Amino acid sequence: MSLKILVLPGDGIGPEIIATAKQALEVLDAKLGLGLEINTKPIGFDALKESGATWSSDIEDACRKADGVIMGPTDTAAYPSPEEGGIGPSAAARKNLDLFANIRPSRSAIGMPALKTGVDLVIVRENTEGFYADRSLFFGGGEFMPTSELAMSVRKITKSASERIAHIAFQMAALRRKKVTVVHKANVLKMTCGMFLEAAEHIGKQYPDIEIDDVHVDAMASDLVRKPESFDVVLCSNMYGDILSNLAAEVTGGLGLAGSLNRGDSISLAQAAHGSAPDIAGQGIANPTSILRSTAMMLRDLAERRSENTLFAAAANLDEALDVMLTDEKTRTPDLGGSLSTSEFGKVLSIRLDTQQ
Repeated sequence: MSLKILVLPGDGIGPEIIATAKQALEVLDAKLGLGLEINTKPIGFDALKESGATWSSDIEDACRKADGVIMGPTDTAAYPSPEEGGIGPSAAARKNLDLFANIRPSRSAIGMPALKTGVDLVIVRENTEGFYADRSLFFGGGEFMPTSELAMSVRKITKSASERIAHIAFQMAALRRKKVTVVHKANVLKMTCGMFLEAAEHIGKQYPDIEIDDVHVDAMASDLVRKPESFDVVLCSNMYGDILSNLAAEVTGGLGLAGSLNRGDSISLAQAAHGSAPDIAGQGIANPTSILRSTAMMLRDLAERRSENTLFAAAANLDEALDVMLTDEKTRTPDLGGSLSTSEFGKVLSIRLDTQQ
């Protein structure tokens, strides 16, 4: 077995937390014989200094050639204009590499303070359309101002994209508790949300063993706080999924613990659920759990694509080691009441990965 993994450290705390993911992969490779070839390329401000752009076609080509990609958080809001090389890596990757599915699990963390216990849901978010201006039109932005006092935005929903993300949701539900909840606002957005809902219901007929229901997005925001344990797979269009996945993460322990995977037909890209946290960058106190959970998700996705049991074992090893560490205050980072630095957390994790059965 041979696997090419591309590592993109990013901005802020990105390089610090990415280092722990790379270290964990190296330990798992040595232990299980994964045949990993790990390469690192700069994105964000480091790439801007080096090549004049935060993201480039060369990086996209490298992503296409890799089996898996691990991307650190980026400080897109602080970038210069696109004309000056400030291109958002996350948005560009999702759009140009057709990473149409964003998978965001939320599970009550063992030993962690959470608003709700007993929660185990996954939000399946369409990643390439919706209200996001950079994904609405072939040329130009989806936001525009006809006058100085009037701003408008175009929302894009297609039947084909809605159906393919629905397939992902139902396939995941078939391996879980066999329930899909479709989030929409079709009572108001009759055409766009209506099309998304109709596509999901159409695809649902191909999965007769899966229960399907639907919830208005505003009601869903309440339900995720009130009764999150009642949900299994939650299917959302782009912006709804972005917002609700953050809410679900906070209910179950916080964004710092949440994994996130962007996937297309041939590319699997792991990404932390949180931002670049420039206010704590370089202090060695960042919690790397999110990017590590995302890395485990990438390994599991690659295992499913290749039907490779060794990769399943690597993903399970990483998740199990994190579960054990997070239950003990002595092996947590400061944000969770512990005292380990980011690098110390990585070292303890590596030892556990190397010694666990």
